[in-house]
Amino acid sequence: MDLDQPTVLLPGDVRMPLLGFGTWQATGRAGYDAVLAALDAGYRHLDTATMYGNEEEVGRAVRESGLRREDVFITTKLPPDRVGRERETIEASLRALGTDHLDLWLIHWPPSSPADSIPVWRELLAARDADLTRAVGVSNYGTAQLDELIQATEENPAVNQIRWSPSLYDRQRHTEHRDRGIVLEGYSPFKASDLSDPVLTRIAAAHDVSPAQVVLRWHVDHEIVVIPKSVTPERIRANADIWNFSLTAEEMRDIDALGG
Repeated sequence: MDLDQPTVLLPGDVRMPLLGFGTWQATGRAGYDAVLAALDAGYRHLDTATMYGNEEEVGRAVRESGLRREDVFITTKLPPDRVGRERETIEASLRALGTDHLDLWLIHWPPSSPADSIPVWRELLAARDADLTRAVGVSNYGTAQLDELIQATEENPAVNQIRWSPSLYDRQRHTEHRDRGIVLEGYSPFKASDLSDPVLTRIAAAHDVSPAQVVLRWHVDHEIVVIPKSVTPERIRANADIWNFSLTAEEMRDIDALGG
């Protein structure tokens, strides 16, 4: 993988770029165009899901970008209603994406029946062991739910993808992930952020960047993976342009404090 962007190491020596491109609600021609624009802007990590209904567009954009498959990190997710059909679901995802393996496969939400939780996780581990995906993890899981999987299988999810932003910053939850060797991946970084907050605008002005770029850089400097989404080419490019500045320890603390 092209490593000119910061990455975080997952089990199995898998490197995951800290900046990814989210594709929720990016479907059809607009979704394809957005993913192509993201790859053109320098993103090397794409996040999709069976539920998004856009895996074909994502896969086509990767193929038509001219990039090598190994230079693009692809995540997709198992929907909660596919309990018992895990293998069939990942095979359908691979066909839609036009690839023989994923880089990361996540359980999108904890199963509605807690009794299904461990069997589903075992199926993800089996898919990894069959080389259908390089790493496996979960999304929208609480710490107790993570511990249940770890205690049952002695296999830690590589990643937990959850809603995250400065205003949602939770030091304890961040530490709980780090202590378990689970990478925290944040989605909806802007939806829960007040981009006009005086702390963000002051720090943005100090670096001559936008508050949105400060929010993304804050994730990266915490080694939290972040997946902003947009279908606007200018915003896609701006969200990728966060490598020419970094935040001071004091600025990081000021932003952390927005989480109350």
